Amino acid sequence: MDLQQARALRDVLEGTRWIERSKEFGRALRTSTRRPGGLLLMGPPDAEPWHLTAHLDDEARFARLAEIAPTLVRWNPPTEAPPHLAVGLDRLSATRRGESLLVVAESAPPDALLERVDDVRRKGANVFALENGQSELSTLAHEVLTVDVATQAIVSFENAQHLVSIATTESGEPRLRGLRARLNRLLDTISGPDA
Repeated sequence: MDLQQARALRDVLEGTRWIERSKEFGRALRTSTRRPGGLLLMGPPDAEPWHLTAHLDDEARFARLAEIAPTLVRWNPPTEAPPHLAVGLDRLSATRRGESLLVVAESAPPDALLERVDDVRRKGANVFALENGQSELSTLAHEVLTVDVATQAIVSFENAQHLVSIATTESGEPRLRGLRARLNRLLDTISGPDA
């Protein structure tokens, strides 16, 4: 799904609980992460959240919000991986206030992940969870967006990730007004976001 399709989905769902909750979740995620590199994304060892990481990275670059450009935390990054794909579990040990951990878990996360989430929370970082509502993850997170198995006919787990990435940056769009704001959006649309 590309950005245009994600925005079309959001338009179709406008006025539903999904849009309201994804906006609340996105706003909380954006405002709780105060420094560049401070938004960490993590999932179970067999389901790293590549999809959401990529979309959030694009959205953060487009909106010029460096503090929400995500860092993917991996269980076992290969030694030859490029720096942005080589962040391992040791990054969780360095978390602190003003940083956030977003855990993306479509299925029940393993105990090892729950233990790490609890450690990060104790260090003062904000914990967010995009999950299925069937695990202890929701009790550890400060903010939870649940994709209930029964409602996946309406919004799938993948679609929920798109809604979150859009909502996280939209609440933080620059406060330009009038003609300048319209020109800025037009230029970004034509030329794409800054690389």
